[in-house]
Amino acid sequence: MKRMLMLVFILGIVLAGCSNKSSGGGADLDSDEIAGEITVWGWDVAAATFKESVEKFNEKYPDVKVTVEEFGSGDLYEKLTVGLVSRGSGLPDVVLMEDERIPGYVSQFPEGFLDLSEMGYDKHDDLFNDAKIQNVVQDGKMVAAPWDIGPAGMFYRVDIFEEAGVSADDIETWDDFLEAGIQVKEKTGTKMLPIDISNYDGVFQMMMQQQGLSYFDEDGEFAFETDEAKRSMEMIKKFHENDIILNNSGWDGIVTATVNGDVATVPYGVWYTGTIMDQAPDLEGKWDMFYLPAFEEGGNRYANVGGSSLLIPSYTDNKNAAYAFTEFFTTDDDTQLLGFEKYGLFPSLKSTYDSEILTQESAYFNNKPVFKNFADIVDDVPQINLTKDYAKASKIMSNTQAAILLEDKPVDQALSDAKKQLENEMKK
Repeated sequence: MKRMLMLVFILGIVLAGCSNKSSGGGADLDSDEIAGEITVWGWDVAAATFKESVEKFNEKYPDVKVTVEEFGSGDLYEKLTVGLVSRGSGLPDVVLMEDERIPGYVSQFPEGFLDLSEMGYDKHDDLFNDAKIQNVVQDGKMVAAPWDIGPAGMFYRVDIFEEAGVSADDIETWDDFLEAGIQVKEKTGTKMLPIDISNYDGVFQMMMQQQGLSYFDEDGEFAFETDEAKRSMEMIKKFHENDIILNNSGWDGIVTATVNGDVATVPYGVWYTGTIMDQAPDLEGKWDMFYLPAFEEGGNRYANVGGSSLLIPSYTDNKNAAYAFTEFFTTDDDTQLLGFEKYGLFPSLKSTYDSEILTQESAYFNNKPVFKNFADIVDDVPQINLTKDYAKASKIMSNTQAAILLEDKPVDQALSDAKKQLENEMKK
């Protein structure tokens, strides 16, 4: 994630960075009329899922040859930007993009991607939650088709909680979480949660979304000096002052802390289940989850971390085949579940949530229906405004967090300075 954000600044990109089961698309064009070749770009497990979905796609569209090209995410964005700048040179027919980056690309290249609603995709709106649809609609145009999402929760070590005499059921608010963290630290010597203080403000982001905001409000105004921002950063500061934060280093630091038992909880998106199971197979039965704490009893406990969608560059030479693939891949139950079952990619498609694989109990996660628990909150995740300046705001807020926690800068002053810095950045 950090590499991708750095790429944005280096390149100077203005970026932020119930239906039929197994609908299988349903484009208005007859499948016999759709033929030719298309190229699809993706990275890592996303690209692997694309490749494995082609066979089923070709059962419906046998005359379309699909080539999937895999890149590192940073390399993909660099090639995509270069191709859009050159008005289509070397671009694919379909490209994967993280939701937080969509506003930036659409802002910089307003004619760069097809409006999928003009091809009929808006008839699928009710298959997805409102927050996801908001992410893929820009300036009234549906520029992307929803794929995966990341409803967030608090993963926790059952054995460490038991040793400390802490019950997850008693943690309803962030104040409760703080008290539990102090007790866990005193009884076991284990820190409560990992935060890369200088480089990642993910906990702050989750807290803000619980309160219905990103770095901006629904009107696009800065939210740095709002009560919600101050409340969130003050709480994180309390975590630091009570020494329950493990100041880790990046993604690898979070994973290492998870595997080694250096932290009792990890607040993250549902997709982190795959990482935990893969990296710590010997901890089966020792992990579970509860919903994010609220700021007050009965308050919102839901947020989303991550998620991506499929876009069709407007320079494609075969928009019908590109649309057919995009529609099929994002609206077919089996295809969506393939990515989840093999790679832990949580589907946006709500009709998959009744499937056995998403409702069964997990032996690894304390014999609880962990994935159903995440699916149950998808419609409750607040909508937030992801703007073209999301990446700039995230970088500034990470620096602000470091100034507050490591340099003891007052929260009000730090947030005020952050707002001024972002204003200056946006003028450039």
